[in-house]
Amino acid sequence: MAAMSSRESPALRALIDDRYAELMARCRAAGVLLYDDAGVAERIRRTLLASDFAFEVWRREPALLAAQGLERLRASADAGARLDALRLPADEAGALAALRRFRHAEALRLVFRDVNGLDELGETLAATSVLYEVLLDAALGWCERTLAARFGQPRDAAGVRQRLVVMGLGKLGGGELNFSSDVDLVLAYPHGGQTDGARPLDNGEFFTRLARQLLRLLGEPTVDGIAARVDLRLRPFGQAGRLVLSFAAMEQYYQSEGRDWERYAWIKARPVAGDRLAGKRLLELLRPFVYRKYLDYTAFAGLREMKALIDAEVARKDLADNLKLGPGGIREIEFIVQLVQLIRGGREPSLRVRGLLPALAACEARGLIPAARARALRAAYGFLRRLENRVQMLRDAQTHDVPEDALSRERIALGLDYPDWPTLAAELARHRAVVAEEFAAVLMPPGRGAAAAAAADDVALWRQAAQAPPTVAQLEAAGFAAAGEVAEALHQLACSAPLRAMPARTREQLDRLLPQLIAAARQTQRPAVSLLRLCRLVQAVARRSSYLALLEEQPAARLRLARLFADHALLAERVIAQPLLLDDVLDPRIDQLPLKRADIAAEISRALGALDEREAEAELERLNEVKDSLAFRLGLAFGDGRVDAVATARRLAALAESVVGAVLALAERELVAQHGRLPGPGSGFAVLGYGSLGGEELGFASDLDLVFVYDGARAAAQSDGPRPLDGMRWYQRLAQRVINWLTALTRAGRLYEVDARLRPDGSKGLLVSSLESFAAYQQARAWTWEHQALLRARPVAGDAAVQAAATAVRREVLSAVRDPAAVRDEVSAMRRRWRAERDRSDAAWLDLKQGPGMLLDIEFLLQGLVLAHAARHPALLEATATAALIKACHAAGLIGPAHADTLAAAHADLLGRSLACTLDLRPRLAPREPTLERIGNQVQAIAAALGFAF
Repeated sequence: MAAMSSRESPALRALIDDRYAELMARCRAAGVLLYDDAGVAERIRRTLLASDFAFEVWRREPALLAAQGLERLRASADAGARLDALRLPADEAGALAALRRFRHAEALRLVFRDVNGLDELGETLAATSVLYEVLLDAALGWCERTLAARFGQPRDAAGVRQRLVVMGLGKLGGGELNFSSDVDLVLAYPHGGQTDGARPLDNGEFFTRLARQLLRLLGEPTVDGIAARVDLRLRPFGQAGRLVLSFAAMEQYYQSEGRDWERYAWIKARPVAGDRLAGKRLLELLRPFVYRKYLDYTAFAGLREMKALIDAEVARKDLADNLKLGPGGIREIEFIVQLVQLIRGGREPSLRVRGLLPALAACEARGLIPAARARALRAAYGFLRRLENRVQMLRDAQTHDVPEDALSRERIALGLDYPDWPTLAAELARHRAVVAEEFAAVLMPPGRGAAAAAAADDVALWRQAAQAPPTVAQLEAAGFAAAGEVAEALHQLACSAPLRAMPARTREQLDRLLPQLIAAARQTQRPAVSLLRLCRLVQAVARRSSYLALLEEQPAARLRLARLFADHALLAERVIAQPLLLDDVLDPRIDQLPLKRADIAAEISRALGALDEREAEAELERLNEVKDSLAFRLGLAFGDGRVDAVATARRLAALAESVVGAVLALAERELVAQHGRLPGPGSGFAVLGYGSLGGEELGFASDLDLVFVYDGARAAAQSDGPRPLDGMRWYQRLAQRVINWLTALTRAGRLYEVDARLRPDGSKGLLVSSLESFAAYQQARAWTWEHQALLRARPVAGDAAVQAAATAVRREVLSAVRDPAAVRDEVSAMRRRWRAERDRSDAAWLDLKQGPGMLLDIEFLLQGLVLAHAARHPALLEATATAALIKACHAAGLIGPAHADTLAAAHADLLGRSLACTLDLRPRLAPREPTLERIGNQVQAIAAALGFAF
């Protein structure tokens, strides 16, 4: 305080001294003893520095400086802890006075604690919100009692009492209310009906009267001022609309009439008084209006519309320095965060939070706002809100403009611990510049301005397509070969029924977008291919304006999409079939891939946990969407060269493993609900992955080789549900359900094709085997090729104990002593047989999987080495993936370092070529060229050197 006093101007020091002296005189006159303990005088003086409002309250009510009043000022509990002090008398005049005096005393406490550093900004804003909730509740309760005495209680057709629902929007809804803010409310009631009194009223009329009385009780000026400024302009139809609507009318309005700006308003909505439980139901009812099921880039249009209106108001009222509405102000920070919430909140429930700072943290946690930007926005928001609050605390004025007089500015600066106003003003300018720059980047992404003004030739080309197919000469001049096919595609698109049925506004959007897509396709290596696929995509999404907005709003990502469509047929077809995958092309987090199995499993768990209903069909559909999204992003990363082939195949296998685990959990949950559990810990069931899944080398279109095993000790046990099953049938149904759900066709597609023929006795055997019979088969009846398959097998889901037991069986079977020569002969014979039956190589092409020296030669070579030597080198059995087996064989001394390096390089190269073929929807055949021929010859030479005759 001494440091602050040394910086005060003489005028300010005189003001504080005079006011402090006047307060002391009023305390003496009122018989109030002021105990100056714990620096009370200094804190009072600091409060007088910051707030004329505080001085006026103390001057009118010096009793608030008595011991009890000081205790209230220092109390950390908010107004909700002092409800006993807010008992409204039955007469209206008494109720008006009680509400206002309670508000003054509690607001004084907020000022005192804020300016003396007893509360952080967040605590001050939250406590302000609680104060107005308390006032609303008390006032509403008084109004309800008064009206019910005359007309009875409002009830629905079934006789259930109805209460008013008071929804808080804006900063009240977010729990971050300004000191002198108005409160944005929307009033509603659940159902129609009438009151049960002697003079019955229709519920609509009753609640309208109740609303008017509530507004009068809170907002009518008296000698004590007002209790709260209430703003109902955010209600349906604004000032022209009814004060109160039923839930049905609310739903009808927002479904048919709701505007984009109203979605922004409802982001922070929550029930703040009245029937809060019914208020939560109303929020659920309106959630589809606020948060769309799919990514919703139409939110940009609403943002630009609101920003234009705000800019017009700022210009008309000269509000350039307004802390809320001016450039770089609080509203722009809110818009930045709320835009992300509206675009993605329908898909990511973690973003559906109300307060600005929690919402910003959620956006940062999901990677949607980079950490550096989030820090800058957080710092600016804290600074601006603190300054805004102090401006309002100065005179309890609903203003967002810094006072122009020097004395007021000095008071605000010193109260915020700045040495003078110019220092604070410089900090204010810095924060506003940061916010303005960030907001401009959001409102107009880099390149959008240039992209929006499409080339005149491209505009003319699209307009021509609406009349007749463009000429070959026009298209060739525009950079498109295969001109006939492109001309027809453009014409058919322009004349298609979905486009003709578009609303005028959506058609205008499409007419802006198509020339931009033409320009983007021209910048790819295969313009015609790209544009043909883009036309199909537009046809697929024509009825969803949100997708058109998404493509229009993101110029850099639009070019990425065009290149993707030119280069990767598989990914292009998946986007056309599932436009939801557009998010993965345009996502700012595109470079952030889930790298580990645990990350992928967590992503799947999060997505399933976000569903509102636990219903198998919806869960499978969502699981399909997540799986497609992650696989698509892996495809993008591989196609862009950000991830190599071995890592890509490993992550695709990890994705499949996580999906199998999720499906198994869903299937088990459903089975338990129908038939109960079997006795014993865990489920007693496990899934083994064979082939590419077991070997962690899955492709983009691979099926899953699965084998199911269970604890044989439970085969005869009975489940404990209402429809009990014996263990054998319980496990059989569980395996069937897993296969059915993995292969089921949902609206989002199919998870995987499943092949279960590698189980004991193949397709003739039981779908699920006990561990004992599985072990017996492998030890006594399995062929060498089945042991080769077992080498690539590993548990991927299910009971940990059964997984461990299955791993032990595998180890025991594969570590048996074998004659190396016999193994080489059998493996070589099987490889020759497979090549004769399946190799598609010819004089011009090499089969990348089955051809000589290709992928299967490497696999068979390694499998033969492991089978022949695992008895002496058990570490060989730790690996199932080809890359890991090469290292293991080298570590065991079975192949030299040069051969190991050659095999590893050959495997990576061939796997990369194979994945690239799949991405382009081509057979896994490659032209015979020197590099590929050399790889094949090297692999064949190594196999021959190790005794294999492939």
